[in-house]
Amino acid sequence: MNIDPELSAYIRAHRDDDVRHLALSDQKRLGDSLNYALNQISGWQKAKEKIPSWSEIDDLVYPPHLSMEQCSSEQTAAYKATLVRGESFTDLTGGFGVDFAFIARNFKQATMVERNAELCEIAMHNLPLLGLPNAKVVNGDGMDHLRQMEPVDVIFIDPARRDQQGRKTVSIADCEPNLLEVLETLHARAKKILIKYSPMLDITLAIKELKCVESVHVVSVENECKELLFLLSEKTAGSPLFHCVNLSKRGETRYTFTMEEERNATIRQAGSLGKYLYEPYSSLLKAGAYKSLCTHFPVEKLAVSSHLYTSDEPINDFPGRAFRVVDTFTLNKKEVKEHLENVKKANIAVRNFPLSANELRNRLKIKEGGDIYLFATTHMEKRLVIMCEKA
Repeated sequence: MNIDPELSAYIRAHRDDDVRHLALSDQKRLGDSLNYALNQISGWQKAKEKIPSWSEIDDLVYPPHLSMEQCSSEQTAAYKATLVRGESFTDLTGGFGVDFAFIARNFKQATMVERNAELCEIAMHNLPLLGLPNAKVVNGDGMDHLRQMEPVDVIFIDPARRDQQGRKTVSIADCEPNLLEVLETLHARAKKILIKYSPMLDITLAIKELKCVESVHVVSVENECKELLFLLSEKTAGSPLFHCVNLSKRGETRYTFTMEEERNATIRQAGSLGKYLYEPYSSLLKAGAYKSLCTHFPVEKLAVSSHLYTSDEPINDFPGRAFRVVDTFTLNKKEVKEHLENVKKANIAVRNFPLSANELRNRLKIKEGGDIYLFATTHMEKRLVIMCEKA
């Protein structure tokens, strides 16, 4: 890509500025180049938040807004890179190339396939700047490439999670490409296959349909579930290992279990509420790690369907948010008035409770925020609200 040096200088000089202001003030100055410059500035601003190490590299070119929104974050891409390594690697759905660039460092040969010609041109410009001068970029359809490619150690694929009308898809068959139609070919072309899917996907059904699933990785960032990763290998025997991962500014928290372990675990139900309350990270709740937590940690569950846990002693390594119990009350008007008389703000969550968080907030007449946490739940067949503070 040939980028005018003066335009590059303008982009660097104004990359911290408001693009809306620039669009109004610099139209005459830049003319037809303005849209490109504004896209690069907004792309850099998004990268600073989403892919911070890339934002530190001068002269990277950013794609249109939609591709920036859809690309992986640095945290999730770096996590994927811990899962596979070997001699040769092919990414069949390259996109902007974030996942490809992080994973490719673990291989001697790496090929990125992308059918959008503009994204391919951007990748060919960016990859040498990212320290991957020998990476190969192919402009073409990933499924066409799959059928004629030489076998490699690892294939990565991220099927599109929306249909042609823009509706969200939550099943493998509704994604594009439908990998159920090419599983045999995928296994013939790679020793291992890493697949990224939406966290809305039914994990149990996906394992059954994909077969040969070695491990399932449920990845959340700052407790927001972001993606499901399925690592496939034809040598896999037995059920997959589940890794529930939460990535945050404080580091990585991981909880590992098997479905057999979960099925065979016995729930220890709390007869009384302890001094501490625990809410598992969203990745554990998505994976269905409900009973086995009672095996791995000295906690008791409030109720079978509540998915909240308690203990009298603090547990520092519990894979979730930990709170100190301050008070409990029911939704009896007298109790609500007594316990919330001086509370103007609170963070509200509901678990196994007939009201939604918004409905409860309206009923309690308190605003969102502050240092108080209210968990509305069921314990010993009784509806109650647990008032907490961060442990």
